[in-house]
Amino acid sequence: MASLKIGFIGLGIMGAPMAGHLLKAGHQLFANTRSKVPQDLQDAGAKACSTAKEVAQQADIIFLMLPDTPDVAKVLFGEDGVAAGLSKGKTVVDMSSISPMDTKDFARQINALGCDYLDAPVSGGEVGAKAASLTIMVGATEAGFANIRPLFELMGKNITHVGGNGDGQTCKVANQIIVALNIAAVSEALVFASKAGADPAKVRQALMGGFAASRILEVHGERMIKRTFNPGFRIGLHQKDLSLALSGARTLGMALPQTAGAAQLMQVCAANGMQDLDHSALVRALELMASHEVAKA
Repeated sequence: MASLKIGFIGLGIMGAPMAGHLLKAGHQLFANTRSKVPQDLQDAGAKACSTAKEVAQQADIIFLMLPDTPDVAKVLFGEDGVAAGLSKGKTVVDMSSISPMDTKDFARQINALGCDYLDAPVSGGEVGAKAASLTIMVGATEAGFANIRPLFELMGKNITHVGGNGDGQTCKVANQIIVALNIAAVSEALVFASKAGADPAKVRQALMGGFAASRILEVHGERMIKRTFNPGFRIGLHQKDLSLALSGARTLGMALPQTAGAAQLMQVCAANGMQDLDHSALVRALELMASHEVAKA
């Protein structure tokens, strides 16, 4: 692929390595973030831009990787935002995890400027971002998806065109429901096994060979046992995603009872100052209720 002028806004735990993969592939990178553009990216050739508008002026394809819906709205349409720097024919790709309904509105506004818009949230956390193995769920036109897919392939492995604008975000909300409920299930199982006197590490090993095996049991089960809760994906961000699920359910006139339960467990963690821990620390809520920890640090 020929070298492209690419913008990347939002260089946090996941955004920085994702932008790095684009840079390593030989593309020009124009970057902006709330703090300072990481020095390693600048040393590799990334140009630090002072505003999102400047990124949009310099780049033909602008990626966003931001925490929440209001952050995306501000970066797109606020003062010196992306929209102010766009010209016809450019493309905006939002890889944040935000509201599907707001995403549809953002797409309409960007389309009205003569530009394409893709929502492409990801799953895989910091590990997937660094390994370029992210799952990417895309809402876009067929042509828009085909145009950007080669860039997605630099950041992820499982890339799916789900449907039109907003459908990528809807898929991500569904993903976060499944992940949260799996974390809660693994947490309950390991707290139960440990309090009953069994070795949680051996219980996990046994379960990994049966029908209960899952990626969550493999990765987050190990975190729960080893007490390694440094964030790959923070509880506070997962709370935001579950809030999107529950508000969406209200709009659709349906119930998500298990999702609501998982959201409450995360709120227990947040109320105890653990919102910045990895979402595998949801187990701490159950440990507090059981007056028992799965394992000692």
